[in-house]
Amino acid sequence: MEFRKPGPVYSALVGLTARRRLPVPLRSAAYRAFARATGADLDEAELDLRAYSSLGDLFARRLRPGARPIDPAHDAIITPCDGVIAARGKAVDGALIQAKGKQYQLEDLVVDDELAARLRGGDYATIYLSPRDYHRVHSPIDARLVRYDYVPGALWPVNPIVAARRDRLLSRNERVVIVLDAGRFGRVAVVMVGAAGVGNIKLEHAAESATWRHAGERRRIELDVPIERGDELGAFRLGSTVVMIFEPGRIALDGDAGQVVRFGQRMGRIGGFS
Repeated sequence: MEFRKPGPVYSALVGLTARRRLPVPLRSAAYRAFARATGADLDEAELDLRAYSSLGDLFARRLRPGARPIDPAHDAIITPCDGVIAARGKAVDGALIQAKGKQYQLEDLVVDDELAARLRGGDYATIYLSPRDYHRVHSPIDARLVRYDYVPGALWPVNPIVAARRDRLLSRNERVVIVLDAGRFGRVAVVMVGAAGVGNIKLEHAAESATWRHAGERRRIELDVPIERGDELGAFRLGSTVVMIFEPGRIALDGDAGQVVRFGQRMGRIGGFS
């Protein structure tokens, strides 16, 4: 089923709300009200609430030191972000589950035939981030950061209700495919999928990334950066989705659809073939 891109007015309004600067005296009260409405834990924030000039800045907040310990097991694959597991499985014949009754193709998601061929049949997990969640994305494994691939697209909402109704939503929305080289454990793709109002995904090693969407064209940044488990890869300014995919036979992921997960916790194991 084909569908049109969401109205630009809607995305612009959401984005404008997220970027609007609040007067300093109002910030703490406004953000606490937001936390009560969504269930967000602002006590984990790195800075005093008055330091966040807008709701978008609050979404992209860092955590205070020690708020999320990284699983210490040497063979642990960690959860790259907060959220709820929307789907988990193997990309059999290159097919990934978006929601019950909805599938999409790996090749369409990563838009790279060579990478898709390497990941075909591998374990994957899709994590939906809601407004309550911490919105930075981290590496699930020790690796080298190889590149960022920006893919322009629509900005549909990605909440579970919409995901269950829209065909190939995750492979049609704007996204950044983050490619990691985990050595003998193969290539790993961590895909940050944009959503309504999330038009400026910020990447840790590409300062210009927040403005890429204004050009409306694909961008690739080649890199060679050593990354440890838990190191930051990028940040959203509003709720969205992360898909991570591994090469087949290298790791095994755990967790069930509907399970709440938090950045840093164990979500699988290296060499735990299934």
